[in-house]
Amino acid sequence: MPTYRDQAVVLRTHKLGEADRIITLLTRAHGKVRAVARGVRRTGSKFGARLEPFSHVDLQLATGRSLHYVDQVETVQAYGARLAADYPSWTAGEAMVETADKLVGEEHQPALQQYRLLVGALAVLVRGTSDGPRPAAMVLDSYLLRSMAVAGYAPTFTDCASCGAPGPHTAFSPAVGGVVCRFCRPPASAHPQPATLDLLSALLVGDWPATSAVEATVQREASGLTAAFVNWHMERGLRSLSLVER
Repeated sequence: MPTYRDQAVVLRTHKLGEADRIITLLTRAHGKVRAVARGVRRTGSKFGARLEPFSHVDLQLATGRSLHYVDQVETVQAYGARLAADYPSWTAGEAMVETADKLVGEEHQPALQQYRLLVGALAVLVRGTSDGPRPAAMVLDSYLLRSMAVAGYAPTFTDCASCGAPGPHTAFSPAVGGVVCRFCRPPASAHPQPATLDLLSALLVGDWPATSAVEATVQREASGLTAAFVNWHMERGLRSLSLVER
């Protein structure tokens, strides 16, 4: 069978038979790929531990009719153990890989931006941002907003999401796509603090210095709005978001 090499993040795994697993990967060059890893559940497997969720790997795959096959795998970064040692980081990581899995729906279609966002977000969870450590929930919110934007669901926190009227505006509607003016504001819109909208704007563009002195109430409100926005625009929402400490 023809083979190819790529880097990937392991999104999830499923048991197959007595000793194999189906590994769902988000690859750098080939998008989402499902591949069979033979014998990885056996005690003597040479690379079973390298194919756990959150692992960033370099691997060789052989093409098959429906599923591909893992021939070789080397670890680039093993994030799983370090995330598992911190519950907030682990739940944030779970939400990240679930998001990537859902946003990259079609297999074997390149999704380089989503791959880069996921690799970067997992690294920030473990190592901290360029401006120092941030709460896991804040890192997750930044990832969610940016990955949704790449997928075509970019929220707006300045101009009205409905008519485009210049901001600032005081209401926020997940269904409409961000802040809304008083003429476009639907019933039951949220009315976040101005500092919350500033934080969301910074998280959307990855401006970490602007997030360094944020009050806990502002961060919680921003997380709530992010979760509402993501769950509205993503089919069936994210199950793992209910586990995230906010």
